[in-house]
Amino acid sequence: MSESDTAPADPSGRRLLRRLGRPAGGAAVVWVPLVAVICGLFTGALASRAAWETSRPQPDRAEAAAVLTEVFPGHDLDEIDTPPALFVVYGHALRLGTVKTLLLGDGGEYQEGATGATALGAPPVPAEQIVTVARERLADAGWRVYDPQVSGGVSCADKMCATPRAITTTALTARRGDTILNASISSQTAVDASYLSVELHRAPPPLVVPAGVLGTVLGAVAGWVVFGWASRRTEGRRRRGTVNVLAGVAVVLWWLPVSLAAPQLLHHHLGEPHPAWHPYWEWLGQPAASLLFVVGAVCVLLALGLAVGARRGPTPETPVD
Repeated sequence: MSESDTAPADPSGRRLLRRLGRPAGGAAVVWVPLVAVICGLFTGALASRAAWETSRPQPDRAEAAAVLTEVFPGHDLDEIDTPPALFVVYGHALRLGTVKTLLLGDGGEYQEGATGATALGAPPVPAEQIVTVARERLADAGWRVYDPQVSGGVSCADKMCATPRAITTTALTARRGDTILNASISSQTAVDASYLSVELHRAPPPLVVPAGVLGTVLGAVAGWVVFGWASRRTEGRRRRGTVNVLAGVAVVLWWLPVSLAAPQLLHHHLGEPHPAWHPYWEWLGQPAASLLFVVGAVCVLLALGLAVGARRGPTPETPVD
């Protein structure tokens, strides 16, 4: 019996790993997991955005008027503005013409819409009294009221600001059901500025979290399979270096916004009350850094194209001296 006959067969577990996209050696050991994870995060963000469509429409004028009358009686909040869509860019619904806005630095303006109203001029009563009354009425109406956040500032009576005046601004947040109220009460007395600003918007619907989790897991698995295959497909071939460079560029472009946005949002959440977390995609720096995402996606597509075009065959052997 020959030695080859007695050699153990390739374990089924190893063959399974190869089928599931085990990356080749070298740089692929680093970039394949990184690309797989970020693909999962992007997929999860997209799935959570799709789940947002199960949300109720933003409060209409009738619903907003009822809340404003109940919580802020005696204030001129009759001019109520309603958003044109669930998410807006500079107050307008997302459309083809706003793609340029998203790509060229203003992607952060893609935000959930809100129904709002403002009252101008000097407060009819002290700002502290407005806050106290509003908190009491919100609690009596079944709202969960969060601790108000007070900040200081300066108001100018004229353009030259010859007589600056100290003012305070109180941010009041409350939630009832799937509706969130954000109010800003200022002690300013200028006739052309607002002393009271109120917004009402919806909290994330229940499907957002499971959709985001499922999308993240499926996207990461798919990324591992596809990019692990691409690394093995080009192993030992001339295109391997180019694929590694393209993948490395994509890793930097995709992970850089995450490393900047996630810590900032976490600090923001810990620093003030939030009835609901910011949308998934904002933690990834999107769509504020959508231009970097697009360039990274182009690099990834080029890398996959090179992998598909790589010739099959045995890995070239190193000549023996």
